[in-house]
Amino acid sequence: MYGERLTRWDRVMEWPLMAAAVVFLIAYATQILAREKGAMSGVAEVVVWVMWAVFAIDYIVRLAITEKRGKWFLRHLLDLAIVIMPMLRPLRLMRFLTILAIIQRGAGSMLRGRVVVYTVGATALTIVIAGLAVLDAEQGQRGPIQNLGDAIWWAFTTITTVGYGDYFPVTITGRIVAVALMIGGIALIGVVTATLASWIIEKVSLEVKVSTATEEQVEQLRAEIAEMKAMLRALQRAAPVPETAMAAVESGAPEPHR
Repeated sequence: MYGERLTRWDRVMEWPLMAAAVVFLIAYATQILAREKGAMSGVAEVVVWVMWAVFAIDYIVRLAITEKRGKWFLRHLLDLAIVIMPMLRPLRLMRFLTILAIIQRGAGSMLRGRVVVYTVGATALTIVIAGLAVLDAEQGQRGPIQNLGDAIWWAFTTITTVGYGDYFPVTITGRIVAVALMIGGIALIGVVTATLASWIIEKVSLEVKVSTATEEQVEQLRAEIAEMKAMLRALQRAAPVPETAMAAVESGAPEPHR
């Protein structure tokens, strides 16, 4: 709906952006887990910003080549926020949204027919990214979340809305991540439920169409038989027709070979 050029660009950039998102995730995790190791953390920081530049360039190009720029801009405000907000140090938690947004761009085509794969993959990715984000916010603070294991366990209990309360964020950034994770968990369940319902409705609709087609074929055969009967009666008036042929048509069975 935004033009052929944008469609071609999205098609060309789908896999490069996916690869950039994976590299970004690895660098982001390395940056958090190796915070005390200066050299490794510095390299990871550089990789993060290089990948960020790729995402920013992708956004600028898409905005430039789209045909309905105003409508596209309003419908992709989250993409703009993902590009701009992480430049502000207090909003580093927006980084984990980048990977989710890039993965989501290709999710529509893989969701139908692959519900299980998508659900498992999206849930695992969300848990890992949220765990890294909350660890980034909580590490070094006075809260109970101080290592990756605690952060992943917290993410599991939060996304399932269990909430044992043994681990919890104490910083404002960590709590924002928690809210996003809870909303994301509910949304993920809703998407899967809606997809399953859509799949069931599609299957039922297909069976109804097949049944309708079969009834139409039966009616068509009946009309053809009636037409053949009328033709034979007309021929019988013009010239005698063997009784066996007429009986075969009346009964709907083929005439026996002689």
